[in-house]
Amino acid sequence: MVKIIVLHSYRGGTGKTNIAANLAAELARRGRRLAVVDADIQSPGVHVPFGVDPTAGMTLNDFLWGRCAIERAARDVTAAVEHALPAGSEPMLGRVSLVPSSVRSGDIARVLKEGYEVELLNDGLNELCRRLALDVLVIDTHPGLNEETLLSIAIADIVLILLRPDHQDYQGTAVTLELARRLAVPRIVLALNKVHPDFDRSTLAANIAATYEEPVGAIFPLADELVRLGSAGFVAFVHPEREFAAELRRLATLVDG
Repeated sequence: MVKIIVLHSYRGGTGKTNIAANLAAELARRGRRLAVVDADIQSPGVHVPFGVDPTAGMTLNDFLWGRCAIERAARDVTAAVEHALPAGSEPMLGRVSLVPSSVRSGDIARVLKEGYEVELLNDGLNELCRRLALDVLVIDTHPGLNEETLLSIAIADIVLILLRPDHQDYQGTAVTLELARRLAVPRIVLALNKVHPDFDRSTLAANIAATYEEPVGAIFPLADELVRLGSAGFVAFVHPEREFAAELRRLATLVDG
C-alpha cells in the first residue's frame, strides 16, 4: 500500500515547500521509493530544491489538460538527492520522482481562469502510484483551502500541517484541522516552523498539542542556514549537524513509522 503524505498550511510563508522537499529526500535516503507532486498549481516551487526546470518537459498541468499521461510528467530526481548527501553517507537505496507544476505565466493564468477537472487529479495520483510502484507519495498543496486541496486531504493517510508561532496561523490551523477531521484523515501531525530561539520550545509544543489535540511532530528553528541556501538544495543534507536537520529526521521517523 502506498502511503500518501499531504503537506498543508493555511497561510503562505510557513516553509511548507522546503520541508516537503527535505522530507522527501530524507525518506528516499532511508530506502523509500517515492514521488513528490507539486499540487500548488497557482504558485509552484517544490522543483527548486531538486534543481528541476519545469519548462524543460511535461508538467502536472499537461496531464490535467489531457496532453500526456501522468507518468510522462514525472522526472527522476534521484541523482540530485544522491549528489546532495553528506560526505561519507551510505549509498541511497530509494528513488525520487518529481511531478512539477508549470511556472509559465500563461499556464498559471489559465488555471486561475478556467480551472480543470479536479477529479482527474485523483485519478492521476492513483495511476502515478501504480505506474511507478511507489512506497510513498508526497503532495505539496496550495496554502488555504480550495477544491484540489480538499481532494488531496481527503485521500491522505497523513496530513502534515505546517504553522508558525503566529496568531493568524493558529486560527487558520484550527480551520484546517476541523476539515481534516471531517474528512476522517487517519493521521494528523503538526509541525512548527520558523520558531525564534527566544521561545521555550517544550512549552510551545505542549501548548500547541493541548490546544489542537494533535501531536507536534517537529519544531523547526528560525534557521539562518535555510535563508542562506535560498531553497536551492536540501538544507538537512548540507548542514546535517544543525537543529533543523535533527528535527527533519525526527519528523521523517514519525511519518515513516
